[in-house]
Amino acid sequence: MNIFSKITLQSMIKSRTRTIVTIIGVILSAAMITAVATFGVSLLSYLTNGAAQKYGDWHVAFVDVPASFIQERSHDAGVANTTAFENIGYATLDGGKNPDKPYLFIAGFNEKTFNDLPINLISGRLPKNSGEILVSASVAANGGVKFAVGDTLSLAVGNRISGNATLGQHDPYAGGETLVPQDQRTYTVVGLYQRPGFEESTAPGYTLITTADALDQADRFNLFVTLTNPRSVQNYARNTAGAGTYVLNDNVLRFMGLSDDNVFNLFLYAVGGILVTIIMIGSIFLIYNAFNISLNERTRQFGMLSSVGATAKQLRNSVLFEGLCIGAIGIPIGVLVGIGSIRLVISVVAGNFSNVMYSNVPLTLTVSMPVIVVAAAVSLVTILISAYIPARKAANTPVMESLRQTNAIKIESQAVKTSKLAQRLYGLEGTLALKNFKRNQKGYRSIVLSLVLSVVLFVSANAFVTDMKQAAERSVTFTTYDIGFATVDMDDRDMLSLYDKLKTTAGVYESSYQALMKYSCAAKASDLSDDYRLNVASPAPDETVNLPMDLLFLDDNTYLNLLNGLGLPTADYTGPNAKLIAVAKMPNPDNQMAEVDQLNDLFARASLNLTIAPATNGEPTTEPGQNVSVTFVETVPPDTLPVPGNAGSNNSFFFTVMAPYSLKAQFETADSDVAIKGLTFRSEQPTQSTAEMERMILGAGITADYTLYNTYKMLDESRNYIFITNVFAYTFIMMISLIAVANVFNTISTNIKLRRRELAMLRSVGMSDRDFQKMMNFECAFYGLRALLFGLPIAAIASWLIYKGMVLGGTDTIDFVFPWISMAISVFSVLFVVFITMLYAVSKIKKENIIDALRDDMT
Repeated sequence: MNIFSKITLQSMIKSRTRTIVTIIGVILSAAMITAVATFGVSLLSYLTNGAAQKYGDWHVAFVDVPASFIQERSHDAGVANTTAFENIGYATLDGGKNPDKPYLFIAGFNEKTFNDLPINLISGRLPKNSGEILVSASVAANGGVKFAVGDTLSLAVGNRISGNATLGQHDPYAGGETLVPQDQRTYTVVGLYQRPGFEESTAPGYTLITTADALDQADRFNLFVTLTNPRSVQNYARNTAGAGTYVLNDNVLRFMGLSDDNVFNLFLYAVGGILVTIIMIGSIFLIYNAFNISLNERTRQFGMLSSVGATAKQLRNSVLFEGLCIGAIGIPIGVLVGIGSIRLVISVVAGNFSNVMYSNVPLTLTVSMPVIVVAAAVSLVTILISAYIPARKAANTPVMESLRQTNAIKIESQAVKTSKLAQRLYGLEGTLALKNFKRNQKGYRSIVLSLVLSVVLFVSANAFVTDMKQAAERSVTFTTYDIGFATVDMDDRDMLSLYDKLKTTAGVYESSYQALMKYSCAAKASDLSDDYRLNVASPAPDETVNLPMDLLFLDDNTYLNLLNGLGLPTADYTGPNAKLIAVAKMPNPDNQMAEVDQLNDLFARASLNLTIAPATNGEPTTEPGQNVSVTFVETVPPDTLPVPGNAGSNNSFFFTVMAPYSLKAQFETADSDVAIKGLTFRSEQPTQSTAEMERMILGAGITADYTLYNTYKMLDESRNYIFITNVFAYTFIMMISLIAVANVFNTISTNIKLRRRELAMLRSVGMSDRDFQKMMNFECAFYGLRALLFGLPIAAIASWLIYKGMVLGGTDTIDFVFPWISMAISVFSVLFVVFITMLYAVSKIKKENIIDALRDDMT
């Protein structure tokens, strides 16, 4: 160790407080960088495992290859697993609505393929022999052709031929090709399943899965390969496929950073880069300030060393050596603290992740040594950047300036001049504090910037969480069922029979069934309210207006309970000629959360005789309408089940007529269609009840299309997103705030130390301890108020931008909440930190002897 390094170590030991605080700042910086990087790796590992569970863990698929190719790949170096299915052939999809997918593609699975490639059953079971088949749900959803469990398919199966070439699933349909049948096959549909992950979006055939027949071997296969080292997947695929075709599993490779999805990769690196940049900015403020202060302390020392022959390089290396010493202590501790803290955070949020994403894939801590090395390197770079600037300044300072310290403050008297008004307002102590603040603005700029950064981050994070909570709470408010079973074409008898079974599910304490029809109401313009004529249209009084309406049929018990709650006589509203009840309101655009009785009415009277008829796209049919007597009530109708393909109403009013389910037959005509019908349930244990209902539905052998909604889970996902956001936002803000606090403490305490002689001189000429403390309090106020002057407006603007971003993103039911509370916390915290730090530094000064402080040359 050379003499310069020894002098540097002695200086660090002499200024123990500053050294310790700087090391703490480095620990916090390294901990945050390590935590962000480790969580990123853990999250990507979780997403990779979840995608593998959903789409399969294969990395590359080779399309239309012979059996010999499969044998060769199983012996390739670096191959962990292979699985394949037979390409049995294509059949024409009769009645298909998608011109780009005119075929059914038959795939023959063996036992290993069923185990390796995920299949998500919707209904039914897996095929057990080559005469049974699974049908993809996308045949109905995308192709417009419905198949049900139990149907028999007789297909002419063959090959797609274009010229002399045989086409496969990787070749999109472009016309000009011929399907050449080779065999007539008959299958029994035993189940429906979700579109498989291995089927490309451009594939010309919907994939149907059967069991491969050992006696009827196909000559073409699709092979799926899993590599031990996925990073070599691109080279392996190109070299192995040759002139053949291959497909990468981008759904899995994307989260490894190995796909060609440049948008996702850019997003991934951009988010990580932004977080690391924010951390580095906060850290550089702290560490640079520490080294800059160290330089001010050692200015005369550097001048003396230069006078006896020290070179600029030796002085610069002396400061950099101090940075390396601090890094050698702080970075390893910071890495360990970062890993430990993110381990704790992951243990807290792991359960919530399973509720919002992949339920069977745990979120666990994944530590990557290369990532840890990069995090340590980034921390070291942060230190070196922070140390290099003052090191260069120290090396380039002339010897005489260093010895005389004439470069400490260079300012003209005019720049620190204060007005007479300020002198009257602040007094002598405040004026001295203000002058000191003016002449040291450059030295205190990092304090203000650090405090501004903390205020903006804290208030913005709180604003984001508040908006998220609003969205979740408002979605919870208008949910009247936890579980919903929705269908369109199921027979009423089958649906009600299923209802009797499902309502006995453990945990279910309330149940109902409903049906929704789209109708049109012919009303006289004179019967409409003034609010309608003012805001929607102004028809002539004798004109007839057709209004779209929903006709909602509720099960009789629910309907009777609704009547009793409204205080209406049941005798008038039940039976063949019963009156109907309706809610007809004009929404209030200025207050989305207004109670129903606060909204304006659509009709001018409380009851009317109306003519209604079935409607298509909001327009009445040609069928004669029915005359009904309707009473308008002040209530919120029960939530309906989601209507397929319904993008929401564009009507400027809300009009729903409710009737008992027993009257449904009276309104069913040749032109009427049920938009949606189904069952709703409330449960004490929605997740468990939904799982049990799924088993009961599969056991019942339902062949009609249906959807089972766990709305409680959807709402629970929102709550879990908020919880996860809270944990990470507040953890991040807390650590950034700690860096800012360390920065403030280090800067203020050390600058007070550098002013020992100045402060001792003031005390020596008669300034009392009370006046001295008053002057220092004024300095604190100036620092805090300057930071709040910039921080609070920026934070308010950031909060508004977050709100506008969420509204533009579709969350338009929330209101802008000005962040008064978080701003108040910020004001208190900033002033508290500054004053506590000043008290600590001043207490040290007061304990010193005035004569010693005046004699001290700060060497």
